Amino acid sequence: MFKKLDKLILKAFVWPFIATFFITLFVFMMQILWKYIDDLVGKGLDLLTLIEFLIYASATLVTLAMPIAILLSSIMTFGKLGESFELVAIKSSGISLLRFMRPLFFISILLSGVAFLFANNIAPKANLKFAVIYHDIYTKSPAFDLKDGVFYNGFRGFSIKVDKKDKDKSTLHNVLIYEQSNSIQDNTIISEKGKMTMSDDKKFLEFRLQNGNRYEEKGTFNSTKTEFIDLSFNEYNKLFDLSQLNIQKTSDSLFMNNIRMKTMRQLNVDLDSLIKMPDSIAKQTQKNLSAYVTYAKYKNSFTPEKEMVIAEKKIDTSNAKSFDDLIPEDLKPLVNDQALNVAGNTRNLLQIASSDFKSRNDDITQHKIEWHKKLSLSVACLVLFFIGAPLGSIIRKGGLGTPLVMALLFFMVFYLLNIFGEKFTKDNLVYPIFGMWLPVIVLSPVGFFLTYKAMHDSQLFNKEYYYRSIKKIGSATKRIFKTFGKK
Repeated sequence: MFKKLDKLILKAFVWPFIATFFITLFVFMMQILWKYIDDLVGKGLDLLTLIEFLIYASATLVTLAMPIAILLSSIMTFGKLGESFELVAIKSSGISLLRFMRPLFFISILLSGVAFLFANNIAPKANLKFAVIYHDIYTKSPAFDLKDGVFYNGFRGFSIKVDKKDKDKSTLHNVLIYEQSNSIQDNTIISEKGKMTMSDDKKFLEFRLQNGNRYEEKGTFNSTKTEFIDLSFNEYNKLFDLSQLNIQKTSDSLFMNNIRMKTMRQLNVDLDSLIKMPDSIAKQTQKNLSAYVTYAKYKNSFTPEKEMVIAEKKIDTSNAKSFDDLIPEDLKPLVNDQALNVAGNTRNLLQIASSDFKSRNDDITQHKIEWHKKLSLSVACLVLFFIGAPLGSIIRKGGLGTPLVMALLFFMVFYLLNIFGEKFTKDNLVYPIFGMWLPVIVLSPVGFFLTYKAMHDSQLFNKEYYYRSIKKIGSATKRIFKTFGKK
């Protein structure tokens, strides 16, 4: 009997989970697409590159899509069972809600483990590949699209404008080409007519210009005298390298040191090095300061003698009221200059040391944030399951109506707590272990509360229950007023 119930709950859960997971992933992908749409449009990217970009982008979002998919599918599953009174029949047969939730609890543990393995092993590689391909797309020149009356700047060092293109898309009229050969002068080519063709090897774009002029200015940085050259031509060929328009492959090593591209094991290695780094900075700072603070080695520089020898001169110290009284007049400028120099150098050393300490502390915090994030998002799958399952049994509504609203409400709370916790951690307001686990800490009591209410057939979301409660309060209020009215 129990095995049949386990199969029932698993069949009811699997398809909603798959559907909600991919729908959530698709929504997040559209968000990524809109975020980078300006960098993708007009680059002439092939379909394979776009698919690769979206796959790597979606891989980085799996750990975020998994918790909301578990939350929504568990609400839908238990809500549908409650709406069809199957949940009531199961409870009436003596089977507790926790026993009925047990198979999905094990499935949630399995999905949490999958989320952790994905976040720790696959997501770093996906982040690396995504960073590389985005860098290649971002640095790629726009696709060649020469429009009438508009400057085209896709070729490095050139700007091209034509007044009109014929219907054959190759005959050009009134061609203007700005060529910047150095940082001082711009060379200009003006032609009445031209023809645009592709080279036989498809590597160059050739402009065959007719009836025009090439204006060139030559000079040097240190001279205001320049040489101006005006070259008239009947025919002039200009080649443009089309390899500039192709996407350039960047090495993965460029982004491998980013903390988002590292596993927990690699983060632990980095943390060990970073934690030891402040001690070495302190020792180096102390060593550098010892060159300026020469008196630090003396525990007590007080001398009981009433006379001191300064620059081979005996100074009476009995009437000295300040340190300046101990310095001869002819040595005061030298002593003041040296004191200012030592103070300035000491301040610079301390500022550098303080900057190094802050930078290392920020690096340690960032590494701890990434380390805890891999675990907290995985555990969040379990927490949101214990919110979704009892919530669905309480509201007793299936489909995508009420369950979707409730899931979005709780996911917004989870997402905002995750953002706030990370922000507080980066600002050093809370420890990383508290900031990154803030959603789990806050939502866990909510999950226990809802589970308790569901086990006791709570009418927390039953509008008739609140209607009856309000009616009872109204009747009690009337009786109170009648009692006081008679008196």
